[in-house]
Amino acid sequence: MILQDKRLTGGIAAAILVAAASGFSVARCTSEAAKPVAPKVNAQAGGKAPANDAVEMTAAAIREAGITTQTIAAGGLAAEIVAHATVTAAPNGEALVTARASGAVTRVFKRLGDPVRAGEALAIVESREAAQIAADGTTAAARARLAVRGVARERYLYDQKVSARVDLERAEAEAAAANAEARRAQVAAGAANVTRDGRGVIVASPISGRITAQQVSLGAFVQAETPLFRVADPRLIQIEAALGAIDAQRIAAGDGAAIELPDGRIVAARVRAVTPTLSGETRAATAVIDVTDGTLQPGQSVRVRLKPANVQAGGIVVPESAVQSLEGRDVVFVRSAAGFRARPVTTGRRSAGRIEILSGLTAGQTIATGEAFLLKAELAKGAGEED
Repeated sequence: MILQDKRLTGGIAAAILVAAASGFSVARCTSEAAKPVAPKVNAQAGGKAPANDAVEMTAAAIREAGITTQTIAAGGLAAEIVAHATVTAAPNGEALVTARASGAVTRVFKRLGDPVRAGEALAIVESREAAQIAADGTTAAARARLAVRGVARERYLYDQKVSARVDLERAEAEAAAANAEARRAQVAAGAANVTRDGRGVIVASPISGRITAQQVSLGAFVQAETPLFRVADPRLIQIEAALGAIDAQRIAAGDGAAIELPDGRIVAARVRAVTPTLSGETRAATAVIDVTDGTLQPGQSVRVRLKPANVQAGGIVVPESAVQSLEGRDVVFVRSAAGFRARPVTTGRRSAGRIEILSGLTAGQTIATGEAFLLKAELAKGAGEED
């Protein structure tokens, strides 16, 4: 009886173990069946999954990332002339300020880099020449007043039949000469910018701007017409581009131009004039380009793209930095309402950092030019996250 009880107890225990094992297997299968499965991307022809071609960015984010854009226009490489140029001051945008008389510098009001207004005093030069100019003016003015009184006296005498008419005419001639001398002395004093006390001359700026050069020290003796200051107005600049003989014949006043700045920006400009002859030293003509960008400084080197108006060429030309390689194909990022969208393009010839787009873009679209590789990296990162 006891043996049967033990067998019964062992059978029940075995049945319990089998049931527990079966429950664990069922629970495991149920758990694996409930686990979510990642959605698969439908493959395109060739076995490649389609990549998202849009990058969402706000205008503030675009500026913060330093991505520059450009509105493209029609015209192939044949419609552009790429040249190196130099930023120079316009003829009315720079002035050499000199002393109008020899003497010692007694006061200096401005230093290098200071802003100045037109007519503002920069320094004072004490000079014996200034004293002589002031004395000549005083003497000439006194003689003119005396001559006027002499004319009045001779006229009275002539009216009284006391003196002859020739005496009146002589007095009038002397008065005219004295007045002319007085005006000459006054103009000389004004041209020299003599101080009110007559002891020196005022060195004043003829234009508004900033002092870009200073060659004067307090107490130094300077000669007349010695340059003491250089003043430039940064708003009044121009760009001079060197052109070969053949290219110079294709460019005329009024043609469009684009200035490529070091920070990647493109500034629109226009050709003002082209020299009719070649320089004897460089064998090149000079195209003078008007530009109003306030960030350019005289002496800065830039690259310009000139666009002759009489050349019509198909295709579109963009900077090489705008074309990125994405999944084995060339793309350009076109500006959209939400950011940018990668647009596949077919490229053609390359020249001087420019590349011709044969298809994929149309004139008037705005594309990313500078830092476009950041958009490519953003797309690659998004594709990696989806995988």
